[in-house]
Amino acid sequence: MVTPDNVKAYIQQGLVCEHIHVEGDGRHFEAVIVSKAFAGKGVLQQHQVVYRALADKMDEIHALSMKTFTPEQWANRT
Repeated sequence: MVTPDNVKAYIQQGLVCEHIHVEGDGRHFEAVIVSKAFAGKGVLQQHQVVYRALADKMDEIHALSMKTFTPEQWANRT
């Protein structure tokens, strides 16, 4: 079974993250991801960056909900 730590490691293998937190039950996962790679991109493009980082691992993950932030957005969140 895929664990939140697995999903976190999969993302980190393909994307440099300043912060990442993943929760889930083995099928459904929620992630908060902060990366400089998101700078200048809209939310859809940011999510595409994460999906590219996951590559072929997405077939192991039933559902992934994510919130993505640039480091600046993360620092200024309220």
